[in-house]
Amino acid sequence: MGEPYRKRLKRHEVSGHARYVTFSCFQRRPFFPGRVAAEWFLESLADARDRLRFQLWAYVVMPEHVHLLVLPPDGMPLRSILHAIKRPVAGRIINWVEKNAPSFLPKMTCGTGRRHFWQAGGGYDRNLWTSQEIHEKVRYIHLNPVRRKLVECAGDWRWSSYQSWMSGCDLLVPLDRETLPDVIE
Repeated sequence: MGEPYRKRLKRHEVSGHARYVTFSCFQRRPFFPGRVAAEWFLESLADARDRLRFQLWAYVVMPEHVHLLVLPPDGMPLRSILHAIKRPVAGRIINWVEKNAPSFLPKMTCGTGRRHFWQAGGGYDRNLWTSQEIHEKVRYIHLNPVRRKLVECAGDWRWSSYQSWMSGCDLLVPLDRETLPDVIE
């Protein structure tokens, strides 16, 4: 009957809505085990932010997935942002593995022989309507490594925007703190 049924993610592109996004590595494998791959991802994130001019409010790179909180510019589909972030890092990492760790390639290869870094599809995406929801997601993103028991304190996880928020300095990727809406009580 052809390809197996795959549910398509329906994105609701609404100008002015913040977007909470989660996307995973191929087969949810821990392709971010250490410093190098995470740094390459963050370089790609910073480059895409600069080129496409989306607002970046929070991020965390976990061993097998990523969470982002962004505000796309009016008229820019989220898929354009995700493509600009994900494609360069996938190509760079797959290239590196082919040259330096070919024994790892089977973990990145599907049944057709094609190599993947990211899980197929767009991941999970949610529009955020209120400033309270936005601030809740910033906390959720920053506490993800603590909930997973990877660290005891959010500040101990290097691959997150938490330290930048706490220090007020952009440490790994520039953040757009000034555009984050205040919480309205």
